[in-house]
Amino acid sequence: MLRYPEINPIALSVGPLRVHWYGVMYLIGFGAAWWLARLRAAQPGSSWKAADVDDFLFYAMLGVILGGRIGYVLFYGLPLWRGDWLYPLKIWEGGMSFHGGLLGVGVATALFARLHGRHIGDVFDFTAPLPGVGLFFGRIGNFINGELWGRPTDVPWAMLVPDPNGGPAIARHPSQLYEASLEGLVLFTVVWIYTRRPRPRYAAVGLFLICYAVARITVEFVREPDAQIGYLAAGWFTMGQLLSLPMLLGGLGLMLYAYRAGTASGNFTAAR
Repeated sequence: MLRYPEINPIALSVGPLRVHWYGVMYLIGFGAAWWLARLRAAQPGSSWKAADVDDFLFYAMLGVILGGRIGYVLFYGLPLWRGDWLYPLKIWEGGMSFHGGLLGVGVATALFARLHGRHIGDVFDFTAPLPGVGLFFGRIGNFINGELWGRPTDVPWAMLVPDPNGGPAIARHPSQLYEASLEGLVLFTVVWIYTRRPRPRYAAVGLFLICYAVARITVEFVREPDAQIGYLAAGWFTMGQLLSLPMLLGGLGLMLYAYRAGTASGNFTAAR
């Protein structure tokens, strides 16, 4: 068994100003995604320019933050909202939803594509590898915060986590690290390698949806559900799995459509 290091969630404190590691992880994730997108845009044959990446990042950041918070309140926080009508504004108390952030980025992507004269499918495909980077750092932030733990277990790599009720430490799955690995590193690596050369339009975003959904559904089997919701059915089916199922089906549908239609991606100006 491993003992959870209980890292201070506050990275820096100057007077009343407090900088939390969770926010730092978000900034690192955005910075890494920006750098990787710039790197991909600079490759020979790319129809993207550095300025396009910079503009898109602004839209994406708004989509992630607004969508992530609104999604968490609607998907997971309604019981808390009923008890406190100001709860959606209390972002310092935590609470961000990946699925909400994904919807927010979808809206932001559609707006960016319309204003910049790009096909929405091309924008989705170009940015498909990038969420994995943000997810990796975001899950590390969850680990530092000591939240979103897995179920109790006796596996050798279990983390001894303090009991919130004051009892002895509980050995739990470090599900945040599982998600950082699967939803983050593995997802990014697979989609990044897949998109190194031209693929049919919608294929890359379809692969992203499939990879994320499979990773999230798998980890949810060992992740403790949110206390205010619990399991939705059968003592194991969770909200995370419910929200990921449409992603899996949508990803499979997009991949099938992409290879049947065979439409060339607009992200490349010349064959490589």
